[in-house]
Amino acid sequence: MMLILLAGLQSRPLDIIEAARLDGASSWQVFRYMTFPHLRQYLELAGLLGSIYVVQNFDAVFTITSGGLGTAYQGVIAGHEPCGEVVEVGPGCRRLALGNRVVVYHVAGCGVCAECQHGYLIGCSDPSRAAYGWQRDGGHAQYLLAEERTCIPLPDELSFVDGALVSCGFGTAYEGLLRLGVSGGNRLLITGPGPVGLAAAIVARGLGAGPILGVDISAERRQLAGGRGLVDHALASDHSAKATVDELTAGRGCEASIDCSGSAAGRLLALAGTRTWGRCCFVGEGGELSFAVSELLIHRLVSMHGSWVTSLRHMADLLELLMRWGRHPEDVVTHRFALAQAAEAYRVADGGAGGKVCIVAD
Repeated sequence: MMLILLAGLQSRPLDIIEAARLDGASSWQVFRYMTFPHLRQYLELAGLLGSIYVVQNFDAVFTITSGGLGTAYQGVIAGHEPCGEVVEVGPGCRRLALGNRVVVYHVAGCGVCAECQHGYLIGCSDPSRAAYGWQRDGGHAQYLLAEERTCIPLPDELSFVDGALVSCGFGTAYEGLLRLGVSGGNRLLITGPGPVGLAAAIVARGLGAGPILGVDISAERRQLAGGRGLVDHALASDHSAKATVDELTAGRGCEASIDCSGSAAGRLLALAGTRTWGRCCFVGEGGELSFAVSELLIHRLVSMHGSWVTSLRHMADLLELLMRWGRHPEDVVTHRFALAQAAEAYRVADGGAGGKVCIVAD
């Protein structure tokens, strides 16, 4: 919209404005009687395009926030990846008992719509849908009131931190890899090995994929991914990244790629680094992307997927797989804080340099 207004300003008839100044018009008079009327059509166009943009994004914002960003957070406790021990049950509970260790799926849906019936509560569009730590109290407290249907048994072999990380981050990675059909015959490219990207590396390794390539702008995250053996190659996200991917794959690219960065550059690299007949999945939120559709997608027969968190069933499956593999999501945690240090925890997480930041109650 600013470009539209700039174009309007640059198209003013400067000779007429100069004549008005010679006739004694002040700057205010020039703006009021000449510049502003000239800009009116440009202002109307900018307003129209802005309104169209708002309407196009309304459904996504409304679904995620249940009514608006401003009110959705008010009066609730943060923490959208809860995990803990059952200390009390209500009269209507039929499955859980005192002492049960549970992972809490981070959204409570209506329970009766088509998406909830499939266990995909994140996709519930009913007004009653509420995310823990967003529209209802979350896990950053000693106690949490949870819906029984959102609680999944946590195997004894996994820690509470393991379970908390499965609640969203690892579930998101697992669902994306399922969409891609990742297996032992696949090389995998991960753009953005932050907490979700590192989760994708751990899960993909368990599914048999390899070698695994991770690309990130952060040297600290590259060191974390490579140093802990989560990826086979940790690459810098620069102008040579695509060439390096080609070199490591004999010019073919990877059979599967997943973008966890949410950035245009990361998404474009994931798509470009996918081999012909390969599969590419976007799980990183937000942003926009423009690319040569024929060159990168159609002519190379690439299948593209979008994926959003996971379902109750797949989350339970993932917990079982992690137990069988002997893998712990806790391996991607680089910072731990007590509840009283929540502000510092959020500051570190916002820095975007390390792995997973975890707030624990004990």
